[in-house]
Amino acid sequence: MVASDKLFFWLFQERTERLLPLVTSLLADMEGYTFTAPVIKEREVRIDGLFLPPPEQHYDKPALIMEAQMAAKPDFLLRLYNESSLLLWHQHRQGQPLRYWRVLVICPSRYLNFGDPMPVAEFLQERVHWIELAPERMPPSAPPLQKALGLLLLPEQQLPASSAAIRRQADSTPLAGEIDDVIAAILLSRFNGRSITDICAMGGITLDDFTRSVAYKEIFGRGLEEGQQQGRQAEAASMTLRQLQRRCGPLSTDQQTHIQALPLAELEALAEALLDFQGAADLTAWLSQRLG
Repeated sequence: MVASDKLFFWLFQERTERLLPLVTSLLADMEGYTFTAPVIKEREVRIDGLFLPPPEQHYDKPALIMEAQMAAKPDFLLRLYNESSLLLWHQHRQGQPLRYWRVLVICPSRYLNFGDPMPVAEFLQERVHWIELAPERMPPSAPPLQKALGLLLLPEQQLPASSAAIRRQADSTPLAGEIDDVIAAILLSRFNGRSITDICAMGGITLDDFTRSVAYKEIFGRGLEEGQQQGRQAEAASMTLRQLQRRCGPLSTDQQTHIQALPLAELEALAEALLDFQGAADLTAWLSQRLG
């Protein structure tokens, strides 16, 4: 599973201070930091994120190079070393040299198969700060954002309870007013393509709040009206299927698939018509009429 680049860009583009709880061992504050995702065109290298301190503080505070790697990759450590070096060269060419810098790696665990650490041991020891998301690697005191990013890895059945716990923890932090947006962004990144109803249930978020969220509109470019329409269609299909199974008995796979694909207006018509159904034959006749 790979976290979408859009997720991390959205998380930090306008709110660089969101990162601070994850790097308190490196920084006391992030006032004045800016975030970009540089592309080194000469080498076709894209950096997941670069946090730059204010120009007057670049001797006092480190630039932070962010890389997210959510799956084992045997050449990752060498690539991380190489791309960090290329970024230093790129920034020098741009007239913005990085004099004091660290690398942040967001991953399930530093012990995934990322390759032999020996060739880059000094780089890993002196420059790399790990932000680990796997439950067994995350300390109980981890900040809400780190635990929220951990939703990228948890089994689906654990997501509602974990989302609720993260929301309670965030209540006493600067993330309190936007935790629903953050959870929505993370679940959309992981489950893009799943129904909105499912994603709302996973995150404990109401349908209206979800489709109005900044994450929903900005990360995936979906408008409010489209999101609400899709959410209503999914809910109507689910409810109609339940009512049909009670009145008509088990439905075939083809029938379920066809009903789930019906537009909202047709679902509403079926929900009204099924009140008069006496059995499976009535549903077959109704669907045949629509298909015909």
